[in-house]
Amino acid sequence: MPLIIPKTLPAYGVLGSENVFVMHKRRARTQHIRPLRIVALNLMPTKIATETQLARLLANSPLQVQLTLLHTASHTASHVPGGHMEAFYKTFDEIQSERFDGMIITGAPVEQMPFEEVDYWPELCRIMDFTRTNVYSTLHVCWGAQAGLYHHFGIEKRPLPEKMFGIFPHRVVRPSNPLVRGFDEEFWAPHSRHTGVDEDQVRACGALRVLAESDEAGIYLMSTDSGRQIFVTGHPEYERLTLDAEYRRDVAKGLPIQPPRHYYPDDDPAREPVYRWRAHAFLLYTNWLNYYVYQNTPYDLEDLDTL
Repeated sequence: MPLIIPKTLPAYGVLGSENVFVMHKRRARTQHIRPLRIVALNLMPTKIATETQLARLLANSPLQVQLTLLHTASHTASHVPGGHMEAFYKTFDEIQSERFDGMIITGAPVEQMPFEEVDYWPELCRIMDFTRTNVYSTLHVCWGAQAGLYHHFGIEKRPLPEKMFGIFPHRVVRPSNPLVRGFDEEFWAPHSRHTGVDEDQVRACGALRVLAESDEAGIYLMSTDSGRQIFVTGHPEYERLTLDAEYRRDVAKGLPIQPPRHYYPDDDPAREPVYRWRAHAFLLYTNWLNYYVYQNTPYDLEDLDTL
């Protein structure tokens, strides 16, 4: 079954050109099944690029998925046409009485700020509280993971000596967990961040289980036992050239930045990077949708229990 998105959303055309099967809402209504309702809170400034990346991963599942895009009302996006936000995004006030099978909370370029100084932090806290009653499983990504760990469990983020930037090898440490089912023992994943989570606090938190980690990049994947709260410290959704674009942007601004590690062949930015984390990204999202959303969510979302 495909991903259900509007035909006018830019991702629809992009994914169609990649031979990724997506379905518009009118056709989906002719299929007599209930699609999984997934809401994505997109905090990235590159809204269209990020929504396309997420749509690509969600579309790879055999399940029918209906995607709702969400933005914060307390922060105005400046890198995307206003008409795009009005046409395709909702605010929390518009969906707060609804229930969803799953939610994705993305990263955001505010990691060096204290959480409480982020202008939309109070709104984000309301949304994260909402997930405890109105969402079955929530996937937090990069800064979204740091924010969720801090809000739900009081786990602090820590500044890094230098930016964690590149793709890094990781290992599965809890292979019996369904979220990592089918993972290679070693897999690659992108990171792009100036801060990390306090790993001692993570390991001391009885509610969390570490599922995968890296000698270089640290803890990568965490989950509660129920899978209702999942945290990914990297950016598995990134495309082949996303890190390349970030690197060249920072070079053009004169910022102190090293080439992404383990990314360009022979560490040469003139060469095209090898796309070697795509299979892991697809499998992570497929496992999440299958084992922690589809298999466990009640058919009637009104039967959701509080976390």
